[in-house]
Amino acid sequence: MRRFQTLDDLAVSGKRVLLRADLNVPVKNGRVTDATRIERLAPTIKELIAKGARVVVMSHFGRPEGKRNPAYSLEPLVGDLSKAIGVAVAFASESAGPEAEGAVAQLKPGAVLLLENLRFHGEEEANDQGFARRLAALGDIYVNDAFSAAHRAHASTAALAHLLPAAAGRLMQAELEALEAALGDPKRPVAAVVGGAKVSTKLDLLGNLVGRVDKLLIGGGMANTFLHARGVQVGKSLCERDLAPTAREIVARAKTRGCEILLQTDAVVATKLEAGVPTQIVAASPDGTWPMPTDGMMLDIGPVTIQRFVAALGTCRTLVWNGPLGAFETAPFDRGTTEVAQAAAAATQAGRLLSVAGGGDTVAALIHAGAIDGFSYVSTAGGAFLEWMEGKELPGVAALAQR
Repeated sequence: MRRFQTLDDLAVSGKRVLLRADLNVPVKNGRVTDATRIERLAPTIKELIAKGARVVVMSHFGRPEGKRNPAYSLEPLVGDLSKAIGVAVAFASESAGPEAEGAVAQLKPGAVLLLENLRFHGEEEANDQGFARRLAALGDIYVNDAFSAAHRAHASTAALAHLLPAAAGRLMQAELEALEAALGDPKRPVAAVVGGAKVSTKLDLLGNLVGRVDKLLIGGGMANTFLHARGVQVGKSLCERDLAPTAREIVARAKTRGCEILLQTDAVVATKLEAGVPTQIVAASPDGTWPMPTDGMMLDIGPVTIQRFVAALGTCRTLVWNGPLGAFETAPFDRGTTEVAQAAAAATQAGRLLSVAGGGDTVAALIHAGAIDGFSYVSTAGGAFLEWMEGKELPGVAALAQR
């Protein structure tokens, strides 16, 4: 992993610290409904305050398409941010220009200012150098604590880092260290759990993982595509039949790389996805065929597969997890995800496994399973986490590399 500076490398007392955050949180009727990202940002701000910095927080919010739109103002977040850090936060109704400059000039050491939505300016998403220079005029030091926006080459995540002394905030640092431990230089054997609906959305992910992990456990709707590629009848299950050749290519590549792919050998089947519907367990016969009903849908891994997956994780030292193993939102099709996640959490808490998860529905699935607090690290970064798992360079991370 490239070397980058952290807060430990900075002298921030009295300095204007431009802190790139991700405050793109859910808001309904002017109220924050999930403050997780605000709470995860708080330690960095508190540390900067304690060191006497003048903290200028900047973030995007929603997709205002480069125009000022009150529906996407960051002002409603001031109260929640103030509560999270224990300091009253000031607000500037602009993110660059004279008004922002005036608000920053009034900041005293230990004070915090939140700038208006960066995306009210089209230049932000265009990674415009001129806009980056306007932002740079507001600070002496740049700190990026928005790993979840690191996959975007925007003015505040990429260009700005080259204009000021740059470092990672504590949240960004924790993300990068967790990801490095999981796939950069992991303890082996390494397992990956990949679930979700479609193979087509995770081709790059699967292609990267087969060359980097020892065991690849595939579940969810995408597993049906791999079973279909083997000639298994999957009934009315979600299945991308046109990607059967691609699935076979991934299996062949895994074999040459020494990666074992584990698929379900039994499944929970129903004729429709509804709570309380009649279900049956359908399992592979000794000859590899499945007695699958023509109107049936595979909606979760079966009990034998749960045992196989748990046993496989029991032999590993490192785990990366992306996506649920079944339709976990609807009981009883949550059992597979829940039991495998709980087993991973238990192994982690026992010190036998380092577990890193994130992306898509993963966070919701782990919360549903009651296992999220048992994992070593759970990323809320979404797209950035997925692109990292795909082996792609993230512009916001690359910009922090020491030059």
